[in-house]
Amino acid sequence: MPINILMPALSPTMEKGNLAKWLKKEGDKVKSGDVIAEIETDKATMEVEAVDEGTIAKILVPEGTQDVPVNDVIAVLAGDGEDVKAAASAGAGAAPAPKPAATTTPKPGASATPTPSPTPDDPNVDLVYGAYQRGMYKTAFDLATARAQNSNDAKAMTMLGELYANGLGVKRDYAKADDWYKRASDAGDREAMFALAMMRIAGRGGTVDKDSAVKLLASAAKLGEPKAAYNLALLYLDGQTLPQDLRRSAELLRMAADAGSPEAQYALATFYKEGTGVPKDLEKAARLLQAASLADNVDAEVEYAIALYNGSGTPRNVPAAVALLRKAARQNSAIAQNRLAHVLATGAGAPVDKVEALKWHTVAKTAGKGDPELDDILADMPPEDRAKGEAAARKWIGNNVK
Repeated sequence: MPINILMPALSPTMEKGNLAKWLKKEGDKVKSGDVIAEIETDKATMEVEAVDEGTIAKILVPEGTQDVPVNDVIAVLAGDGEDVKAAASAGAGAAPAPKPAATTTPKPGASATPTPSPTPDDPNVDLVYGAYQRGMYKTAFDLATARAQNSNDAKAMTMLGELYANGLGVKRDYAKADDWYKRASDAGDREAMFALAMMRIAGRGGTVDKDSAVKLLASAAKLGEPKAAYNLALLYLDGQTLPQDLRRSAELLRMAADAGSPEAQYALATFYKEGTGVPKDLEKAARLLQAASLADNVDAEVEYAIALYNGSGTPRNVPAAVALLRKAARQNSAIAQNRLAHVLATGAGAPVDKVEALKWHTVAKTAGKGDPELDDILADMPPEDRAKGEAAARKWIGNNVK
């Protein structure tokens, strides 16, 4: 299976960076820890390491590209024994590449390869996590191994589980990931409990064990792990692994939502909107949708836009609703694309623009969101306008649909 190489963060607050240089080319063989590229911000330049052994099958973001979002796929690695051409084809649509800058000038004073700092006086500074955030996975692995073995550090054990589970800086090994997550979990680390629970549900590192997974999720949720609370809520909602309990599901979603989980905020908003496990309350639903949409949850953006448009649980604000629909449409939400096409085709909330309406209608249809009513509304467009709309749709689909 092709392995995606992601744009790493140089700091916890970094959102975008520049891909300054590729040190490997397509077809080159690499092993875990090999330096393959250099990325930079206005403050630092950092090396990107290969996450596993294999061959660079496809480079998706050319060197010199600026403002590449963190966690975007920048290249695809074919694993050992994998067909390189097939991996390249599979990864060809993995991520649209931003336009390369005309020139890339190194920032004054930026060192090519920062040397890891010596152990700081401040014990709260975590060198292991810092190396991980900067994409220095082999360094993170070495530091975490030393800390886990010498100090029985639970966070370091969790990091080793993460690195082994994802093949970062070391060859992927689910059995070793399971072992390190279990050690950290036994030491009381809530993140390890959650990670181990998800491995048990998927059967990675051993057999599927949903009973054990539920206990781990419950323990992690009790310790305040929002992802554990959210996933446990889904199990209570589903009613298959656990007896269905909508009230308990709502309680867990509220716990995760209060901790800032946009997925939980969206799910709990749906509960309040429909009166599931909680009394129906459209105002609470709207507030939760607003919070989740501010965190770029696309489903929440669409639902909050609809609430704003209709004045449901919140004061009616059509311009804000249309702006949110545009944002969600650009994030490839077929529902938003369809709703925006209606607004533009009818002028109900924005000036009529049938060319753009046809563009979004066509894009939404490509994603399976057909609309006979819009077909009728746009049927009488002049041929030149229809050609413009169809050309815009083709361009969008070619650049953005994976």
